[in-house]
Amino acid sequence: MPSPAEQYYPSEPKAPIIKTPEVPGPESKKRLAELNDLYDCRPAAFMADYEKSIGNYITDVDGNVMLDVYAQIASIALGYNNPALIEATKTPEMIRALVDRPSLCSFPPTDLEKSLNQLLKFAPKGQNRIWCGLSGTDANELAFKAAFIYYKSMQRGYDAEFTAEEEESVMNNEEPGAPHLSILSFKKAFHGRLFAAASVTNSKAVHKLDFPQFHWPHAEFPDYKYPLHEHEEENRKEDERCLANAEKIINTWETPIAAVIIEPVQAEGGDNHASKYLLQGLRDLTLKYGIVYIIDEVQTGVGATGKLWCHEHADIQPPPDIVTFAKKFQTCGYFFHEPKIVPNKPSRQFNTWCGDPARMLIGGAIGQEITDKKLVEQCSRVGDYLFGKLEELQKQYPKKLLRLRGKNRGTFIAWDLETGEERDAFLKKMRANGVNIGGCANSTVRLRPTLTFEEKHADILIDVLKKVLQE
Repeated sequence: MPSPAEQYYPSEPKAPIIKTPEVPGPESKKRLAELNDLYDCRPAAFMADYEKSIGNYITDVDGNVMLDVYAQIASIALGYNNPALIEATKTPEMIRALVDRPSLCSFPPTDLEKSLNQLLKFAPKGQNRIWCGLSGTDANELAFKAAFIYYKSMQRGYDAEFTAEEEESVMNNEEPGAPHLSILSFKKAFHGRLFAAASVTNSKAVHKLDFPQFHWPHAEFPDYKYPLHEHEEENRKEDERCLANAEKIINTWETPIAAVIIEPVQAEGGDNHASKYLLQGLRDLTLKYGIVYIIDEVQTGVGATGKLWCHEHADIQPPPDIVTFAKKFQTCGYFFHEPKIVPNKPSRQFNTWCGDPARMLIGGAIGQEITDKKLVEQCSRVGDYLFGKLEELQKQYPKKLLRLRGKNRGTFIAWDLETGEERDAFLKKMRANGVNIGGCANSTVRLRPTLTFEEKHADILIDVLKKVLQE
């Protein structure tokens, strides 16, 4: 029986095709320079030709065809020009969503309930409610707002009316209507680049400079030793140190901590994996102190770690209060289960669109394809295969694959080089040899292929990697 990639992409290339001495090539450089007069594209690696890209291969305007293990910064689930998703764009529901884009809470369409129930089919365990947004950062900021409203509602009484003092003071951005509350996040975290999200982001200064930040705390995130099975005792002590640090902040910070947010894997901050012990320990702390527990699955969610949602590896009990999503789902928002996280009065969690119905339809189609094609199980299998190959390479090049991590986490795999300069040169060489690959933090290489990435693609990646390491 044909594999999912063969079913979707019978004409997918068998190998990369490189036509220019380096990537970006001359046409990419020319077109990017022209575009930069209109739109800041200085971070661009090359200019892509999406019409010619297919499956696990991205094509640029110079005709270079690269195996893509970065996949639009982890946001392409099924590969380029996926036929099932193309069919999903041709429905009457999609046409209405695009042409008449409804204000979902003010004038909901007749098919909204169907779209939401389709997304909820793929919700994390323990979550049965959903709120939709416009981006990953927006999903997190909406979650913060929901957490603050819920936290204060539990203190005031869910059905209690606002006092006159609250209503008057909030119009001046003052207490008690505008309470001084905080979100606890972690050092090296990345939760987005907007105002509140930047205040919980702690990975790079460039994400945060020159605009006001909330005075919110960042707890220590564990610095584990690898391989994990050889350092269990040391890593447990590191978890306990970080949990103690988080509890100290909860007890001593100048304003009450209303919520804790954590990524199961700190992606932008360096692919730092949180252990099951840490994630459950934080759940225990949030219950102890009456704090909302938010899991940020914007990058880790939708199958790439060998489970549909990364935090499910930890089997957190009881389930987190809020789980945010975006990226591979192609739609954004948060899942939750506590009915009182819905604000006590209408129009408190509200905007014009309250999500994008077109993206919600695509998200539902992505989830269905992942389920029908058993792509989470495939990702787990292929990830194990690829990690084994990387472990063999690490023995040959121990200084080129430092802190290899992501074992038993699907294709959510990373390693470090000794310096940022060495890492950046490595990424460039990989592209020049036919593999589009990404980095994070100062010196980390991260893999983010699609869920249709198979063993044959892993073999190509390893062959190119060997070639570059030998240079």
